[in-house]
Amino acid sequence: MLADTLRAVPAGLTEALGLVDGLDDALVHGLARIDEERAAACETFAAAFAGSPLADRVADSIGKIIAGAVTDEHLAVLAGARAALLGAGHDALLAGLDEALGRSRERWAVPGGSSPSGGLLAGGRSWLRELAIAGWRGVDHELAGGAAQTVQALLADPATRRLAVLLDGFAAELRGAAPVATLDRVPVRRWADLWTRSVLLSQDGFPDQQATPADGRFLLLGVDLHEHPTVFRAQAHGLLETPGGQVRLVRASVAAAKVDTISGPSVWRMLTAFPVFRAALAGHRVVEIAGMPLTPSGDLLWDESRAVLGEPADPFATARVRLGGATAAPVSPLDRHPAVIAEPVLLEGYTAGAESFELAGGVTLAVDVDRLPEAGPLTPALVAASTACLGLLRWDAGRWAMQPLAVQAVVRKKPVTAHTADWALGPTDARAAKAEAAAGTAVDVLRERAGRLLRQ
Repeated sequence: MLADTLRAVPAGLTEALGLVDGLDDALVHGLARIDEERAAACETFAAAFAGSPLADRVADSIGKIIAGAVTDEHLAVLAGARAALLGAGHDALLAGLDEALGRSRERWAVPGGSSPSGGLLAGGRSWLRELAIAGWRGVDHELAGGAAQTVQALLADPATRRLAVLLDGFAAELRGAAPVATLDRVPVRRWADLWTRSVLLSQDGFPDQQATPADGRFLLLGVDLHEHPTVFRAQAHGLLETPGGQVRLVRASVAAAKVDTISGPSVWRMLTAFPVFRAALAGHRVVEIAGMPLTPSGDLLWDESRAVLGEPADPFATARVRLGGATAAPVSPLDRHPAVIAEPVLLEGYTAGAESFELAGGVTLAVDVDRLPEAGPLTPALVAASTACLGLLRWDAGRWAMQPLAVQAVVRKKPVTAHTADWALGPTDARAAKAEAAAGTAVDVLRERAGRLLRQ
């Protein structure tokens, strides 16, 4: 069943992505310079919504944009329609995967809260409108830096910090690429995705997720490590056993700012504010949580004061016994995108290769070894020698791919188990520990200098 799902492409997905590509091409060249070819692509995009509740608004907005009237309202409709089309593709892919895995998923309920409104959001919308009008090819240093004042104002308010961080990162990418007109290749889909998400989050009264307190036992499956030059994040995927007996798939993340010279195992030193979290990852231990906020989309908002370390629990044993009957959280509307799919799975009985697994049923599943972090002991060689793999199934570049988070392998006739977060409390490998100790000195020096600056 899983092999059939991994082999097939949902009906209409290719066509939907083609429509998005046509719209994204218009954003590359700018909505102020839509020629006949791109106008036809935009009209075809609008025609895809015929018969839907969005039909009239999308057709009207596209028509006005082609005619040269680009307003915040038109762009909001454009971003919403683009997100809806990609969301439909996401839903088709995820529904097929859930059916193949026998995984039940809760339905999304409309949240009760909403984001703030006012002049702060208007500043963000103004910059995003200028970007859309100029197009990516029209971005220079002045336009890329035009969001700085708005970002600073948004960062000052916790309620708008999510949008602020998104705009800040987007602007940084544009600044790094400016002037974009000189680039040989533009990350078309990525920048259009960032722009779409930013436009939607900058709307007045955008629905906000309301977290509710959760109790139970958090059992680790695997950890996805995200390292950026200025940020390190550890996102743990696991199961939450509630007092009522329900088992739910959840995530828990912690993050810290860093500098780009800190990399490899030493990045774990940036998470010293989360001793319970790090100990749980390194020791594969259960965490008892009490009253920890849980969002409708399955994210635990990690609070060390509400977490207590429990007994050890082997993630592979947890997956074999409990993962099959776990209930998955619904996906929030903003995250309905094929690229966001990251479903925890346990694979066994495959033949491992350097960059793929040969599954039963004659299916070759790509393995994304480029995502393996330097902050842990999991290596491409161990993945290629593996007999079991815990990881995330992702939809990447038109195909399913596996991102390993942990493997069981046989190396020199000895069983070996490796997880991405085994070094959360420091490397257990002698060579890596020596290198990390040297890097740790640099971390301590940077912290001391930062503290000295703050005291001045």
